Amino acid sequence: MIEAGNETQFEWGDGNWVFLDIGFSGARNARGRTCGLAIGNSEPECVNFAEAKQRIVKHIGDAQSLTNLVIEAPLSVSFSATGLPTGRSIEIKEGQQRYWYTGPGCAVMVAAMYMMKAISKTPSPNTVRLFEAFISYKARGAKSDHTGEVKMLRDAVRHPQKLAPRIIAAKNLKLREDDDLQSAFRIMGLDFGEPAVIMF
Repeated sequence: MIEAGNETQFEWGDGNWVFLDIGFSGARNARGRTCGLAIGNSEPECVNFAEAKQRIVKHIGDAQSLTNLVIEAPLSVSFSATGLPTGRSIEIKEGQQRYWYTGPGCAVMVAAMYMMKAISKTPSPNTVRLFEAFISYKARGAKSDHTGEVKMLRDAVRHPQKLAPRIIAAKNLKLREDDDLQSAFRIMGLDFGEPAVIMF
């Protein structure tokens, strides 16, 4: 069973943890390693999408307890009352927008769809608890550090008092009261609910 994690469930000792800074590239060389992956206490690695999917699916299938899966990609979407895509509260900061339906956000959301489709087919008696990570508004021209980002996410769950990440409840993701917030995977016939977001 896959379900959305909530804002009270970021606890290191509760189940096992997987952190994924997801990317989507068809390159077969080092340039294709666009995913950062850290499973439990393992050293964060740069891997390609296929490797990330294979390792996460195997880990969930072999796990002896629930798996907390944190993916750095939009895992919920929002529509206005008139049916137009609209931003979520976390996607606007000081006049800048990083909407789920444009640019890189949309690309990694598609990657997350293929990842979650594979996970949904994995036989496991244990729950997979899903969380979204949002690391954006980097300095202009700054390159993504995939291993650094998953390490930061893991450290935030391990030591929340030290790093003080913002944990945003799903109910606080709407920009307007009448917006329709929903699972990003509903379009595929999969609805895991809307996860809480860990944000930097």
